[in-house]
Formats: sequence, structure tokens, C-alpha cells
Amino acid sequence: MRVLITGAAGFIGSHLSDRFLAEGHAVVGMDNFVTGNARNIAHLIGNPNFNFIRHDVTNYIYVAGEIDAVLHFASPASPIDYLKLPIQTLKVGSLGTHNALGLAMAKKARFLLASTSEVYGDPLQHPQREDYAGNVDSIGPRGVYDEAKRFAEAITMAYHRAHGLNTHIVRIFNTYGPRMRLDDGRVVPNFIGQAIRDEPLTVYGNGQQTRSFQYVTDLIEGVYRLLATDFHDPVNIGTQDELSMTDFAKLINEITGNSAGIVFKQANRIQGDPQTRRPDTTRAQTILGWQPVMPLREGLERTIAYFREVL
Repeated sequence: MRVLITGAAGFIGSHLSDRFLAEGHAVVGMDNFVTGNARNIAHLIGNPNFNFIRHDVTNYIYVAGEIDAVLHFASPASPIDYLKLPIQTLKVGSLGTHNALGLAMAKKARFLLASTSEVYGDPLQHPQREDYAGNVDSIGPRGVYDEAKRFAEAITMAYHRAHGLNTHIVRIFNTYGPRMRLDDGRVVPNFIGQAIRDEPLTVYGNGQQTRSFQYVTDLIEGVYRLLATDFHDPVNIGTQDELSMTDFAKLINEITGNSAGIVFKQANRIQGDPQTRRPDTTRAQTILGWQPVMPLREGLERTIAYFREVL
């Protein structure tokens, strides 16, 4: 295949590019480097099967030649980014998704949307199934990201129903691994950065809020399998191994050998920040035959090694 990956210089987009190239496909990567990093795809430059286009997908997308699949992964994805770039976040989820869908229509290509567990908001259902409509504050600070993705899902399904486009939607749960930005504000790089600087890890509130963490290669495997199906409804991809923030901080300190411990600070949560997050992955197991395989400790060891090199 020849595939277009928007957001190709991002954390997930770059790993996705690696996977398609490893499988023998040609990749057209597209990014405007608002939150992506050229370093993430530097190793691909010179690969005859990789072509990069610097472009903002909120503008009309043109790609010469045949395209077999469009994978739309362009978007700010961390709270620091989308709170700093609220309009851009809304535009890439709406105009960017519309343009990417239009290209897929013109090329008669498959389309895959990178959605997010954030469409569930601060969930009242636990774990979260794909048929759960969510508990989202549309006008809160996080609404710019949550609603951008919810609109992106809606227009993707509209193109499928109205035009018969072969569409797919992956709802991505907390993912970590090499090529994350150390300063992106999410808990994994925050904790690792503090730990390898021998600083105490900062936990906000009582530390009992929970997350489930999947390694990036497990996510990529799920996305790769989903694209090959004819299944059109959203599919959760994430791990069901749930940890409190206190336990997660202890694990990071143990792996890094950080003796500085943990400090608890008064919660300064972004409005709507979910207190629990764990997917029901029955659909992924049934439709894709997928389940995560990377043990948390091993994945964290690989990620910590990457950040030590970056620092």
C-alpha cells in the first residue's frame, strides 16, 4: 500500500510510519511541526519508501499519485498543548478531519481516525465501553480537545453513511514510550523527568486517581489490525492494567533508583480531568484478536532509557 499519515512527526505518528515501512508499504508523512518534532522522523529521511510533506491539514490537502489509506493522527494531544492552542486544536479536529476525509474520498482510499479516550470525558461508567456516550463538559477548558475529537468521529461516520467511505475509528487510551516530549505535561514524562533528575515525584491530590498505560507498540499493532478490517464503529485500544498515581509514582522511583520519594500537592486539576480511565477492550479482542503484550515494567524501562539519552 501507499498510505498518508497526518501528524507523522508526532509521538504516535512516527511509530506508525515505522510500522508501515517495516511491513513493506510506502508512507507519505505530513506534519506542520506545531507539536511534532523533526527528530522523530529523522531516521526515515532518505528511505525511498518515505516521502515527507510539510503542510497544515486545516488547509486543502493535495497528494500526487495513488493513496490506499489515509490515517489522520494530526492534533495536539496533551493538555499543555491544547490549552495553549485551543483554536488550532478545534480546527485540526474539524477542518483537518474534513480535508483528510475529502482526500480519502478522492483517492478511493480507506480512512482511519485517531480518536481518544477523552471522548468519554470524566466517565460515569467504568471501565468505558464504546457504546458509552460519555460525560463531557463542552465549554470547559478541556472541551476544545474533547469536542474536536467527538466532532471528528461524527463527521467520519457521516462520510461512511452518506458516501460509503471505508472508515475506521480508534479510541486511544493512555499511551507511552520513546519519542514522547519530556515537557508535554502528561504524567509519564513528568514522573520520569523528575525521577532521572533525582527530584521527588509530584502527585496532585490524594494520589488515588487512576490511569491505565499501554506501550506504544501495542497501540500501533491495534491500529494496524483495525485498518485491515471492514469494521466501522469505534474501537478502544488500551490496557486494562489500572494503577493509582501513587502506585505509579512508586514504580517509577523503583525502576529509576530515585530515592527522593513523592511529594503530594493540592490538586490543581484542569476542569474535567477524569478521575478514572480504563477501557473495556472486548471489542478489540473480538474484532481484531488484539491484546497488549508489553509488560508495564519493561515498557517503562525502555522509555526511561530513551529519556536518559534525551537529557
